[in-house]
Amino acid sequence: MGDRAELEFISWLRTLNTAKDWASVGPGDDTAVFNWPNDKQCLATTDMLLEGSCFILAEAGAERVGRKAMNVNLSDIAAMAGVPRAALVSLALPRNGGKQLAYQLYSGLKQAADCFDTSIIGGDTNSWDGPLAINITLLGQPGPKGPVLRSNAKPGDLILVTGDLGGSILGKHLDFTPRVRESSIISQLADINSMIDISDGLALDLHRICAESKCGATLYADKIPISEAALGMNDQKSPLQHALGDGEDFELLFSLPPLEAKKLLQDQPLKGVRISHIGEITKEGIFLEEKGRKFPLEALGYIHKFE
Repeated sequence: MGDRAELEFISWLRTLNTAKDWASVGPGDDTAVFNWPNDKQCLATTDMLLEGSCFILAEAGAERVGRKAMNVNLSDIAAMAGVPRAALVSLALPRNGGKQLAYQLYSGLKQAADCFDTSIIGGDTNSWDGPLAINITLLGQPGPKGPVLRSNAKPGDLILVTGDLGGSILGKHLDFTPRVRESSIISQLADINSMIDISDGLALDLHRICAESKCGATLYADKIPISEAALGMNDQKSPLQHALGDGEDFELLFSLPPLEAKKLLQDQPLKGVRISHIGEITKEGIFLEEKGRKFPLEALGYIHKFE
């Protein structure tokens, strides 16, 4: 950004008036002032998105990248059955073209935040000679029953999932709706024992639940809801492999007692989003059952690699 561009950008941000009743001081001071309700717990999550790894800016466009960056964090709050409240946004902008990029990014960020009554209350803006990096810290409140964790799955629980899985690279990885409302509805209607959002892959994220809960699981291959995108992928992987390992579906994977699970499956309370029964929590071992045979299920999915 130029000498005055950052000051102009901050002034523009302040005109957006994104602060809600619970954010009395937004951008402009050294910190925001957040009037936290009288809860004992605060949900806090953060995600960093990097150009070339999480998105290709020239293909996606800055507004879609902004929406994705906010929605990824909103999805984490959804995974806890929480209510998103306030976001802090930090940008590392490329010097060349950074000014226009910043305005376009914030357009997408605000669109996503406004969908869930979430304030953008501050952050930081820097420029450098590298590509775009965007980091968001999102704060939220637990739902009425408290946060739903990964660590309470119990043998005998049924494993359920929202929506369809696989093939997200064809567009869903950018244009998805975080399941904030859906998780709230589910948690009100049933006592969920464990939950996670499918960000890195169904198999990998199921492994994470099992690791935290010290349990096993069996998935039923013929019950996994496979998306049209996964069915249309023309590569060396089967549609099932895409559903198990593609990641960035941002659907909810959760477990709960059989009676409560069966009621959800029968009632289908989520408008436009189907709930499917795809497996069962067991004492040990993680398996895929296909055509009457069980196979060990690897932790298929996306893992960041570094040395």
